[in-house]
Amino acid sequence: MKFAVLGLGFMGSTHLKALRAIPGVEVAAVCSLDERALSGDLTAIQGNIGGPGERLDFSRAGKYREPERALDHPDIDAVDICLPTHLHGPIAIQALRAGKHVLVEKPMALDGSTAGRMVDEAGKHGRILMAAHVVRFLPAYAALRAALQGGELGVVRSAEFRRRCAAPAWGGWLMDPARSGGGVFDLLIHDADFCLHLFGKPEALLATGFEDLASGIDCVQAQLFYPHGVVAIAGGWHHPKGYPFSAEYTVVADGGTVEHNPATPAPVVYGRDGSSRALPLSGGDGYAAEIEYFVECCRTGRAPELCPAGESAAAVKLMRLIMEARRRNGEKIECEI
Repeated sequence: MKFAVLGLGFMGSTHLKALRAIPGVEVAAVCSLDERALSGDLTAIQGNIGGPGERLDFSRAGKYREPERALDHPDIDAVDICLPTHLHGPIAIQALRAGKHVLVEKPMALDGSTAGRMVDEAGKHGRILMAAHVVRFLPAYAALRAALQGGELGVVRSAEFRRRCAAPAWGGWLMDPARSGGGVFDLLIHDADFCLHLFGKPEALLATGFEDLASGIDCVQAQLFYPHGVVAIAGGWHHPKGYPFSAEYTVVADGGTVEHNPATPAPVVYGRDGSSRALPLSGGDGYAAEIEYFVECCRTGRAPELCPAGESAAAVKLMRLIMEARRRNGEKIECEI
């Protein structure tokens, strides 16, 4: 199975590491405006997690500077889109129309209508479309999903999902909301998507927060209202460079509270009887798991049930609504997505 990887920044280099480890997968084309990266030298690539970039051998791959030209490569089966977010929709739709399967980095698109068109095009052309929502594949989050779906914890009454990092010192496009959607949109869509995955669509929501992208601040505190309780999503960019990345959650259910934070890499269940136990973890690298899953869906022609494109489109709509609620500064609004 032959891939074209479009975009060789932090996510593109991360996906390349996973792709090269999958048997039967070949990176047949790469695309970037960065001549150094296009040569295979990714050592200057940086992100908010993981180590430094590597040197890769692109000698057998087609090299392109324009994504549209890479789609004309005759042998490509699937396209992995790791470009700035405003390009996700147009390039994905063009790739689907060209008969390619598409893996697109999150956020799926800048707005819900574009994401919806992507879903429609995938159905029209019979191609696999999946957004790379890696949180669904991370062991600590998959363990929570398994515990809740297994019924052992009962009804969830309260939940908090937090994700914070420094404003990025790389990829200048992330600082431009017209291209990235802004820090809150780009970062917390992980948690919005996972909440939709676990709990479905909320009835209503409210949000407060602050945005000053020039100072590296973009944060939100949102509450999603469900019949069974309230789910909070909080975090964003907290000044540039020095602030460490963190992602954690606390879920309070009838049968116990599940806590996951940097001090408890394996989520811990604190039971009603005062007991505590770690949830079992399975799998390793989430990026490898999500891409392996996408490849398997392409090979079998099976829709990605673990990460459906329709749910990824709904996550875009939910994040846009959260940002609108932040502008209304705490006003409770209906969740129409």
